[in-house]
Amino acid sequence: MKSDLIVVEMLKEYKERLDPYLREYFSARMIQAKKIDPLAVETIKIIERFVLSGGKRVRPALVYYGYLASGGEDGEKIIKSSMAIELAHAFLLIHDDIIDRDSTRHGIETVHETYRAYGKKLNLSESEAVHFGNSLAITAGDYTHTMASEILYDIDFEPEIILDALKKIQAIVARTIPGEMLDILMCAKGVATEREIARMHEGKTARYTFEGPLHLGAVLAGQKKNIKLLKAFSAYSLPVGRAFQIQDDILGIFGNKEKLGKSVGADIIEGKQTLLVLKAKEKGNEKQKKVIKELLGKKDLTESEASNFREIIRETGSLEYSQKLAEKFVAQSLLAIKEVEFKNIEAKKFLEGIAEYIIKREV
Repeated sequence: MKSDLIVVEMLKEYKERLDPYLREYFSARMIQAKKIDPLAVETIKIIERFVLSGGKRVRPALVYYGYLASGGEDGEKIIKSSMAIELAHAFLLIHDDIIDRDSTRHGIETVHETYRAYGKKLNLSESEAVHFGNSLAITAGDYTHTMASEILYDIDFEPEIILDALKKIQAIVARTIPGEMLDILMCAKGVATEREIARMHEGKTARYTFEGPLHLGAVLAGQKKNIKLLKAFSAYSLPVGRAFQIQDDILGIFGNKEKLGKSVGADIIEGKQTLLVLKAKEKGNEKQKKVIKELLGKKDLTESEASNFREIIRETGSLEYSQKLAEKFVAQSLLAIKEVEFKNIEAKKFLEGIAEYIIKREV
C-alpha cells in the first residue's frame, strides 16, 4: 500500500482512539457547566457538536507521533494531551469562520451561524442577528481556548513538562495570529506579493499545523532541550506546511462541496489573495485579469462566474504552477525528515506518509 494511503488509515485509527476521550471530556465539562450557568451548558453543547462533526485530527496525530518519535511511549496520557491541540484548533476555526463569513464547516452550520439563527428567534433584525451570532461565537471560541489549556493542566506528566507544554501551546497560538492578521490585511488591500503569501503560509499554517504539534509532542516527551531534534522537525514542517496551504487554496476553488463540507468558491467571494490568484494575475492577458478583478471579492458570485474563474486559473497555468510548487515543498520535507533520529518506526512512517498525502488529499 502506498504511504499516503497508509497514513489515511493511521489518521482514521488515531481519530477512533481520540474521539472517545473528547466525548468523555465534554461530558465532564458539561457537569461543571451546570454548576455555572445554563448559557455555559448550551455553549459546551455547541462546541462539542462543532469539534466532533468532522476533521481528520491531523494536529493531535502529529502531537502523538512527535511524542513517539522523541522517545515517548504510547499510552492514555499522550492521547489525552493531544486533545489540547484539537481544541486550540477549534478555537481558531470558530473565529476564522467569522472572519471568512463561512456558513458551514464539516457539513454543519458554523458556530456563529448557530447563534445567528438563535438571534432570529429573538426577533432581531438580520444585521442585529448577525452581530449577535458573531459576538456569542467569539466568546464560545474563547471558551474553547481555555479548554485547551485546562487539558494540559490536568495530564499526569511531571510539573516541569506540563509548564513547558502550556508555554508551547500558547506560543503556537501567538505565532498563528499574525498569519491570520496578514491574511485579513491582504484581502482588504486586494493585492499581495508572493513573499507576503509565503509569510502568511508560514505563520497561519506551517508553524501551527505541523511545527507546533511536533514540537509539543517532543516537549511532552521531555525533549525540550533537544535542539537538533526540534530543528529537524522545523525543517520538515515549514515546507510541508506551505504545501498543505497551497493544496487548501486549490481545494477552496476546485474542491468538491460534499467532501469539503463547506462552500466551494468561498475564497473567491472573500477575495482571498492566494498563490493561485497572484500567478493568474501575473500570467493572464488583459481580459483574464479584468475578469479576476471583477469576480474576486464579489459577494453575489454565481456558479457560472465561479466556473469562469476556475477556468482562468487553469488557462493561465496558475493551477499547474501551484501544484508543482507544492510537490517541490513536499520533496524538501521528505529530505529534511531524514535528519530526525526516530525512536519509533511508526512515527517515521506517519511523517513520510502525511507529506505525500498533503498534495493528494481531496478534503
